[in-house]
Formats: sequence, structure tokens, C-alpha cells
Amino acid sequence: MSAVTDDDSEIEASRAPLLDHLTELRSRLIVCAIAVFLAFIGCFIYSTEVYLFLTRPLAMASALMAQEHLHAGPFELVQAVTGLKHVPTTPVVMQATAPLEFFFTKMKLALFAAVVIAFPILAWQLYRFVAPGLYRRERRAFLPFLLASPVLFLMGAALVYYFLLPFLMWFSLNQNIQTPDIKVSLIPKVSDYLDLVTKLLLAFCLCFQLPVILSLLGMAGLIGSKLLAKTRRYALVGILLVSAVVTPPDMISPFMLAIPIYLLYEVSILCVSLIERGRKDTAAA
Repeated sequence: MSAVTDDDSEIEASRAPLLDHLTELRSRLIVCAIAVFLAFIGCFIYSTEVYLFLTRPLAMASALMAQEHLHAGPFELVQAVTGLKHVPTTPVVMQATAPLEFFFTKMKLALFAAVVIAFPILAWQLYRFVAPGLYRRERRAFLPFLLASPVLFLMGAALVYYFLLPFLMWFSLNQNIQTPDIKVSLIPKVSDYLDLVTKLLLAFCLCFQLPVILSLLGMAGLIGSKLLAKTRRYALVGILLVSAVVTPPDMISPFMLAIPIYLLYEVSILCVSLIERGRKDTAAA
């Protein structure tokens, strides 16, 4: 009872007029804007190097398939991208169809990378803004999600870069044909390639936040582990539909997203179950 009274007293002490909350919100937004701006400047300086890093799967696929005379498989390409297999690279031809296309591509890349790099600061500012309205036990329960969210984000990005992109580049380059009458070669635009990579990164990284979202909903009492387990079949259908929509139209990409997301759904059921068990133990105590 004393712990609840202390929490209520702390909440009451943190009450402030609406103008004070708006002032604090403005200061938090200013900090977020400065963090994104500084990260954007740094990322734009090295935007060419970052773009070359993102095109490594394409370069490795082109070099490996040329070396193996189109007999290289996707697993050899994954080994090349991860550094387990040495492949001598050759320059890859990409095209820009507008005078400033590559410049604006680097601007978009720098902004995307800046938001990713500044995400810990953005999340911390959000937490500091809402923390005064939370009980002490809620603040302690909220902190693990701040740590889990970037980890899951990086896991999704690694899956895209080291596995999905090599498979996708291998599949795309296998569509090249050369006959006495016609030659079809993949020459991607610099902007189209970046759009593809950012779309895949956003899709995978956001979908990998499923355990965090469902666990927070479980903490709020909006969903339960029994409900999640009962609707498992419908969740699987929804995961397959989302995977088919947000990934390229090939036979590999949707399953590379659907399988880990379903496994994370099962992990979410376990997390919500542990939250419910802890809530019951607290209520019994």
C-alpha cells in the first residue's frame, strides 16, 4: 500500500499546467530536430560511402555470376556479402537519368540514415516526456523496450542486407538474357535501387517491432496471451498478406519476412504471458 501511495504522490508532484507541458514538448522537439540535423550533416558527408556499402550485394552478385558464368547460387552470394568468400569485384554500371538525380538520392539516403542514427535520442526524448505521467513500476517496465527496439531494428536490417538483398540480386541478374538478336541486362537507376533498399529496410525493421508493440499492448491490458494464442491462425494469414505486399514480387522475399515475423509473434505470446504472470504475482502480494 505504501508503494502505491508513493507512486500516487509522485504522479501528483509531477502535475503541471498545460503551458508547461507544451513548453517541455517544444524543448524535446528542438533536441530531436538538432539530433537529426547533426546526423544528417554527418551522413551527407559520407553519403557516397554509405551508398557504395548498400550496393555491395549488387556488386558481389554481378562479379560472382560473371566469374561463375551464371552458375553461382544465392548461398555463394550470401557468403560473398558476409565476407566468408572472397570475390574480386568489378565496377557495376548504374544509371542516373536526371542531372541531379544522384545528388537528391544522396540527400534522401542521408536523411534516412540520420533518422536511424538519431533514433536512440528520439526514443529517449519521447520517454522523458511521458515518464512523469507513469508510475515508477511502469517506468521500470518501459525501459527494457527502449533497449529491445533498436536491437530488433538492427536484426531486421541485417536480415535485409546479408540475406534478402543477395537473394534478390541473384534472382534479378538471372533474368538477363543474351542472344544473337537481343541482349537484356540489368542496369538499375541509382534512385530506384535506393528506393528498393529503403522500402525493404523499413518493412523488415518495422515488422520486427512486433514483440515490442504486442508487449506494450499486453502491459496496457488491451490484449492477452490467450487471445493471441487463439488468433494464431488469423495472425499467420495476416503476416503472409503483409509479407506479400511489402516485399518484391518473387518467391523468396515474402517467406524471408513471414517466417521470422511469425516466430516473433510466438515470442510476443510468451512475453505477454510473462507480463500477465508478473501482474498476478504483484496483485497477490
